[in-house]
Amino acid sequence: MDVSGKIALVTGAGRGIGLGCALELARHGADLILNDRPGSTDLPAAAEQIRSLGRTCHAIEGDVFSRSGCEQLVAEALQAVDRIDIFISNPAFSRRFDFLEFPPELFEQTIQATLTGGFHMSQLVARHMVQRGGGGKIVFISSVQAEMPIAQCVAYGAAKAGLNHMMRSIAVELAQHRINVNAIEPGWIDTPGEHQTFSDEEIRKEGERLPWGRLGQPTEIGRAATFLASDDADYVTGSVLAVDGCFRYKDCRSEF
Repeated sequence: MDVSGKIALVTGAGRGIGLGCALELARHGADLILNDRPGSTDLPAAAEQIRSLGRTCHAIEGDVFSRSGCEQLVAEALQAVDRIDIFISNPAFSRRFDFLEFPPELFEQTIQATLTGGFHMSQLVARHMVQRGGGGKIVFISSVQAEMPIAQCVAYGAAKAGLNHMMRSIAVELAQHRINVNAIEPGWIDTPGEHQTFSDEEIRKEGERLPWGRLGQPTEIGRAATFLASDDADYVTGSVLAVDGCFRYKDCRSEF
């Protein structure tokens, strides 16, 4: 999975899955542009981790939940580097509420952040890739919730399902430009955000109940993203890759 000489832009890269993707890309030879929300306290440390691997890294704060923020991010990225070869779209926003009590404004915010923001960033980066020629790689971080109707997650699940379909539509249109477009569906991944929602003990116990016996790690999503961003995946486009330790089928087992 060699991505040497490539330049990758990763959004939501301050911690968790985004940072896991950035680290694996760096370990396999890519230079990085890391993005995280304005005022992020995680971004400087994330950039130092990349640089410690001997790779060049630019850290850019920016709001990828808005069109203007996406435009500013891409503009600043292309001032720092001459091209973007790989784009990992990893905006993240999710809140849990019962459907009957779900705040309408929060539903719209979730769709905007998770689905619409992905459209804005991928369109802007794809325009650059088409203009410069030479193909490119776009990877959306989706979720198993795109397929699983999990209670209290109506907005997030709808946004991720829409993201999967949007990815396939983009892949069809960009195939003529040799731009591979794919998505990854993580299962339950051990990220800082999960520890804000659940206690350490809950995560340990629930992890043991999963088919693989544990939660996934951000670097495991990163390895999948690196594969899809490499020439090894040249003939893979318009696909959704689940990296979930069989989480989707956790309730399909016989009792044992």
